[in-house]
Amino acid sequence: MNAGDTPPDAAEAANLVQATEGPGRAVRRAPRVAAIILAAGRSARMGPVNKLLADLGGAPMIVRVADAVEGSRAEPLIVVTGHQRDRVEAALAGRNLTLVYNPDHATGLGSSLRQGVAALPDSADGAVIILGDMPRVSSTAIDRLIAAFAPLEGRAICVPTWRGKRGNPVLFARRFFAEMQAIAGDVGARSLIGRHRELVCEVAMADDGVLGGVDTPEALAALRSAR
Repeated sequence: MNAGDTPPDAAEAANLVQATEGPGRAVRRAPRVAAIILAAGRSARMGPVNKLLADLGGAPMIVRVADAVEGSRAEPLIVVTGHQRDRVEAALAGRNLTLVYNPDHATGLGSSLRQGVAALPDSADGAVIILGDMPRVSSTAIDRLIAAFAPLEGRAICVPTWRGKRGNPVLFARRFFAEMQAIAGDVGARSLIGRHRELVCEVAMADDGVLGGVDTPEALAALRSAR
């Protein structure tokens, strides 16, 4: 975390949001954090292979990512599909998640992000944005972001780090949802981090699973050999 930031385990006691319950009655409660997995891309650098369906120890990559989210405190889980929609959705069949199809997935990551944010429930105080090609992200890493998240205390964007290097997924407060829906092209929500530096909280992780996705056949082969 940044110097002077409160560690996630200590911050959780103050990890609250303002809510209204009944006429004129304001209370503070723990934030409700949803998750969005972006799984619509066509894996251009992988050649003919859809990396999200690549087998990793007996399960497709996208299933490994969904497992990590389902094992965390984030809910509900929304998965945005696009390229080879039928195959990706079939791999996720029977899970407690919401599938959202992005018909404009070929235009880039921004359109998938917009679809995912639009599907979030009104009850969500924040959302973890997870790339579908990061199967080494753990439930523990996601929960550590949620533990650090405290919009009222100025920790409205929680970014994971490993040895000082920033990675993914990133947790954004509801206040940024409108800006996220305005993002276009093959760009994710990373621009918001630079735009709102004063609200960013860096959260140190126990391993490097938050760094880098599986973008090439070589990266996929290395991941398989390391398992």
